[in-house]
Formats: sequence, C-alpha cells, structure tokens
Amino acid sequence: MRNLLLVLALCATALFSCQSEKKQAETSDFIRIENGQFIRNGQSYYYVGTNFWYGAILASEGEGGNRERLHKELDYLKSIGVDNLRILVGADGSNGVPTKVEPTLQKEPGVYNDTILAGLDYLMMELDKRDMYAILYLNNSWEWSGGYSMYLQWAGKGKAVVPAIDGWPQYMEYVKQYVQCDEAKALFAKHVDFILNRENRYTHRKYIDDPAIMSWQIGNEPRAFSDENKPVFEKWIAEVAAQIRSIDPNHLISVGSEGKHGCEQDIDLFERIHADKNIDYLTLHMWPYNWGWVKEDALSEGVAGAKEKAKAYLDEHLALSAKYQKPAVMEEFGFPRDGFQFKKDVPTTARDEFYRYIFELISSDAKQKGYFAGCNFWGWGGFAELADDHINWMKGDDYTGDPAQEQQGLNSVFASDESTTQLIKEINAQLGNVK
Repeated sequence: MRNLLLVLALCATALFSCQSEKKQAETSDFIRIENGQFIRNGQSYYYVGTNFWYGAILASEGEGGNRERLHKELDYLKSIGVDNLRILVGADGSNGVPTKVEPTLQKEPGVYNDTILAGLDYLMMELDKRDMYAILYLNNSWEWSGGYSMYLQWAGKGKAVVPAIDGWPQYMEYVKQYVQCDEAKALFAKHVDFILNRENRYTHRKYIDDPAIMSWQIGNEPRAFSDENKPVFEKWIAEVAAQIRSIDPNHLISVGSEGKHGCEQDIDLFERIHADKNIDYLTLHMWPYNWGWVKEDALSEGVAGAKEKAKAYLDEHLALSAKYQKPAVMEEFGFPRDGFQFKKDVPTTARDEFYRYIFELISSDAKQKGYFAGCNFWGWGGFAELADDHINWMKGDDYTGDPAQEQQGLNSVFASDESTTQLIKEINAQLGNVK
C-alpha cells in the first residue's frame, strides 16, 4: 500500500508539473512586461510599427473588404520588420455621415455588422500566421469613427455633432459631456464586454487567449475635454481598465492617450491615469504640424526645431516611465509630405528626417534597455491608390493611412515611398525584427 501511495504521489507530481509547463508555455506566448521592458519569447521587444486602423474593414468580405490587398499589405509590412499594428476594432453609428469611417461595426447599441466582425476575426488569424501583433482600440474621442459622440447620441444627448458641418467649438462642447454621462459610459462598457468575450470564428480561439493581441486599448486619444472633467475622466479610465482586466488576465492594457497634450496640458493627470495598476505601459502621440511646431510652407526648415520639441516632450513622459517602471510607446506621429502635397510621387525628405530621429531614439534605448520601447507611425497607406479628381475620402476609394476627415495622402506612408520604407527596414533590422 505504501508503495502504491508513493507511485500515485509521483504521478500526481508529474501531471502537475506537465500542466504547469504547458500553462507557462502558453503564457509565454503573450507579450508581457519585466523591469520596464516589453518581453517577447523571453527577449526584450523594441519595435517600429504602424497604424493600420482600417485592417478589420479590409479583411472583411463585405463593403470595403479586399483580402487580396490585405495579404499583400501584411506580407510587405512583415518584410520591412513592421510586426506591430495599431488597429481600430470598429466604427460606431450609421454610414453616410461626412468624415466618418465606413462601413461601421456597431450600427446601434449592441447591433453589430457581422461582416466587420468577420473581418476582425480574419485579420487576427492572418496576423497570427505571420507572428505579428495588434493593439486594438475600442473607443475614440474623435468623430471619424463615432466613439464619444455616437455614445452620447445613443444616450439621448441629441444628434451627434459633426465638426465638418457644425464646427469644432460645437463638437468640443458636445463631447465633453461623455465622461459625465453614465448612460453613454454604460453602453460602451457593454461593447467592451461583447468584444473581449468573443471567439474567433476562423481559429475557434477566444480573443482573451489570442497571443496576436499585444494590448487592449481603451480608446484613441481619450480626453477629459475640460478641467472640471478631470476627476471623473480619471475614474472612468480606471474603471474601464479594471473591467478589461477582470475579463482578460492575459493581455496588456493601455490608455491610447496623446500624453500631456491630451490631458488638458496636465502632466499630473497623465501620470495619475498611467500609475493605475491595470495600465501596463505609457502611450503618447506627437503631431508636429498639427501642434504648430512646423509650418505648411516651411516643413523642411522646421524639422530641426520639431526634433528639439519632440525630445523635450518625450523626455517629460519617459521620466514617468522610469518612475513607474513601465515602457513608453509613441503610438501616433506623422509628418506631411514635402510642400504639403498629397500625391504619392511627392518626395518625403522632411518626413524621413523626422522619422529617422524618432526611430534612432528607440534604437538607442534598445541598446541600453531603456524605456522608449517602440512607435507606431501614422499611418500605413501601403498599396492604396489615390483618386485623381479629389483629395477627401469618398465611398469606393481605397483606404489609406489618413481617415475620412483628413486629406488622403497627407500623412500616409505608401509602399512606393522607398526612402521611408528602407529607413523603417533599416531600424527594424537593428532591433532584430527583420527575419
């Protein structure tokens, strides 16, 4: 009997060890954080990625879908070492609204366009095949995908304001109601539950178990929109992060913040929302032209000054990375083509100079195991063709890196931009991301 008990005990120990090793292997598939660094497959992960907001639409078989182009885009991106894509889960509201992405995903609260859900599933499958990663953002402060304004309309706060029609002051007044509106936030919480609890129809893998997701992101540039909203905004960010963590213990969670610029110029607010235990890393955005660092008629002349301002802005946020031992990602930044022109054959001399500066800061931190861990330039236009007779997006046009509210080609990086793509490949090779 004593020998039998010993054998049973040894079998139980072996089974537990096997299960533990299996669980550890599964867990290691996910990007995680150790000592202020992203860790992938046991190694530090630094990257130059891109914004590919239209990925789920392109991956669908419905309106806007083009899986042949999707495969071509992903294969090309992988070839230049871009394995990290920041992607919109889906737009909200009705189609046909000026400056809004379409087709939309959530047509009414809880009513979903299944072709876009299928597109998201297919996209995640294709990313996994290529060992690529997605940052999936769930909301948006801005009108181009619905977000704040659509949740407010659904919550009974009147028709959503469209800046291109009603003006920016009116829009800002409208959307600053969001963080004070419990009904709007409750509708968004249901959307979070729905998306995170999905199972991919192609892989039959739950989203929470998919290692191709690097991070769930609360929103694109979530803002308080007023000083008086700061406390409730901070509380809402913490609540959404806790909700995501309660559903998904495997993936990283990020805010999607622009940094101080998106926190009413309040670095303390930025610090508080990123100090939260459920927020795994810092995000910041940078827009030299939009923020007045360079002028439309003097882009090249303004690059030197833009680099100085970029370094100061970055350093202010990296000080908080060091304080909280959390890496930082500049997940949006763009720079117009030379002469503020939009056609694909216009050079990108000034852009390349600014890009190189940012990329080399990441490369330098990678060598020193620093906190500036990566970037996602805005945005990938890839093999898209631009219309000859208009510069604003119209239904039927190819999707580029520029959403519908911007001139098409303004900030997009196309596969034909050889100087830029070679620079991206060069830096990703230094970072070990070109296979």
